[in-house]
Amino acid sequence: MILAMIFDLDGTLVKTEWLKSLSYAKAIQLLSPKPVTTEDVQQVFTEVIGRSREVVASTLVERFGLQEATRERMADTQAQQPWQVLTDVRLKIYSEMLANAKVLRASQWPHNVELLRIARRTGCRTALASMSSREQVLYILQVIGLANQFDVILTREDVECPKPDPEIYLQAARRLTLRPEQCLVIEDSPVGVQAALAAGMNCIAVTSPFTRQGLHVQNLLPSEWIVDDPETLPNVVARLIDDQNRDLHSIHA
Repeated sequence: MILAMIFDLDGTLVKTEWLKSLSYAKAIQLLSPKPVTTEDVQQVFTEVIGRSREVVASTLVERFGLQEATRERMADTQAQQPWQVLTDVRLKIYSEMLANAKVLRASQWPHNVELLRIARRTGCRTALASMSSREQVLYILQVIGLANQFDVILTREDVECPKPDPEIYLQAARRLTLRPEQCLVIEDSPVGVQAALAAGMNCIAVTSPFTRQGLHVQNLLPSEWIVDDPETLPNVVARLIDDQNRDLHSIHA
């Protein structure tokens, strides 16, 4: 029986993945000695979306040939690795984006946010499992009015291993005092889905333009649990819960 829903944040509740992609593009355009289009950066970003900051930044440094440009700036910063230079430049740009509360409020995914609110109203336990920093997560939740919608909030500071490792989801289940199979994870990226499945949890993936292709190509979930049309999300969730209850009755019959 499903007793809790666990939500990802970036790309699931808020379109921050889009904002992140733009911040990476602007940072790379500042660092690169040759022209780079926003679309080119976003294409590479889709390949690593949901992974750790180091993996994302290292991949972008390599793919856009920024090794020399980032090393030149290392002496003027506290960065120890080239990817950290890109991260530092990108974070300044991203912070400016997040400082605009109107941008954040307009960047919510309404279908997933409404599912969260329905879960709360119906007495379902709720948790947030994000690989962003706690400071950033709490700020975003406060701005968009969701800070009081979770029983548990976990961020990258709470775990040693990032997604696709299941650590953050297993820890969420422990803090909710539930078994993994009693939890339903709402994710948007292949990496997040991998983490949820590795934790032994039920999972529904609600795709975004960044993750749609990867979720379908990688076949991590049966197609019935991949939601491309957000209008169908309530029905998909209801069907999964009904299936779980039916299986439970079959076990005890």
